[in-house]
Amino acid sequence: MTARDARLHAFRSDLADARLKGEVAADRFVAGRPARITTAVADLRKAPRPDAGINTQALFGDDVLVFEVAEGWAWVQAERDGYVGYAADNVLGAREHAPTHIVSVPRTFLYPGPDLRFPIGGQLSIGSAVTVTGSAETRGTHYALLPSGQAVIARHLRPLTEVADDFVTVAESFLGTPYLWGGVSGFGIDCSGLVQLSMRMAGKDVLRDSDMQAASIGTPLEPCPEYSGLQRGDLVFWKGHVAIMTDAKDMIHANGHTMLVSREGLKEAVERIGYLYGGPTGFRRP
Repeated sequence: MTARDARLHAFRSDLADARLKGEVAADRFVAGRPARITTAVADLRKAPRPDAGINTQALFGDDVLVFEVAEGWAWVQAERDGYVGYAADNVLGAREHAPTHIVSVPRTFLYPGPDLRFPIGGQLSIGSAVTVTGSAETRGTHYALLPSGQAVIARHLRPLTEVADDFVTVAESFLGTPYLWGGVSGFGIDCSGLVQLSMRMAGKDVLRDSDMQAASIGTPLEPCPEYSGLQRGDLVFWKGHVAIMTDAKDMIHANGHTMLVSREGLKEAVERIGYLYGGPTGFRRP
C-alpha cells in the first residue's frame, strides 16, 4: 500500500473513499455524496467532537463530498483543496443552484431584501460562492438577489470568471483581520489560510497547510545574503509558518505574535521568530 496523507485522502481503518480502493486498507469503501456548504463558515475538525481542534474551514458555497454522517457529524472532503475533516451535519445542503459569483471583499452582509436598512440576516466572507438570480436598486444602492430571496451588495461580488490581478493586494485587504488557527475566512485566518485564500481570489488554487505549500507552490528560491533579491509575492517559510513578501524588505502574514494579519520587516521577523522556532526553512516564488 502507498502511504497517503490523511489530510488529503479520506481513509480510516473502518471506512475509506471508494477511489482509494486498492491503495489503502479499510473495512468498507464508499463513494462520496455531493453536498454544498450552506453556512457562512464551516469548521473542519480533527475528530467528530465540538472540542476537537479546527484543521481548516470551508466557506459558503464550497462543494464537498460526504462519506459518512453519524451522531450530528459529517466526515467530508473539500473538493477545492482535497482537505478531509469532520463538520457539523447541519452545515450541508444540496447542490441546487450553480454558483455564478464570488464575494470579493473581506466581509459582506446578507439582507432579507434589497434594502440596507433591513436587519441583516447573515454575513459572508470573501471567497464565498453565491448564485445571483436577479438585481434590484434601492435609493441608489444596487443589490444582487439570491435564490433564498436574500440580497447582497452587488459591488461586493464579482463573476466567478473574473480574478484579481495580484494576490498580494488581496492579502493586504486582510490587514487587521484576527488570527485564527485553522481559519480561512475574512472573519479569522491563519498564515497558510491567508496564502491560500489570497491566491484563490487571483485564480490559483493551492494546498492548505504551510508544509504542503512549501513543497508545491511555484519554484524554490535561494536568496542572496541578508535575504536580498526577494520581490513582491515571494513566500517565506518557517517551520509551521508562511509569510508573503510585499516588497524586497517587508512582508505580510497572519501571526500569533500580533494575533492579526499584519505587516512586518523580514529581517525583524527573522530575528523575532528565530528565538523560538529558528530561521526560515525556505523561499518560493509563485
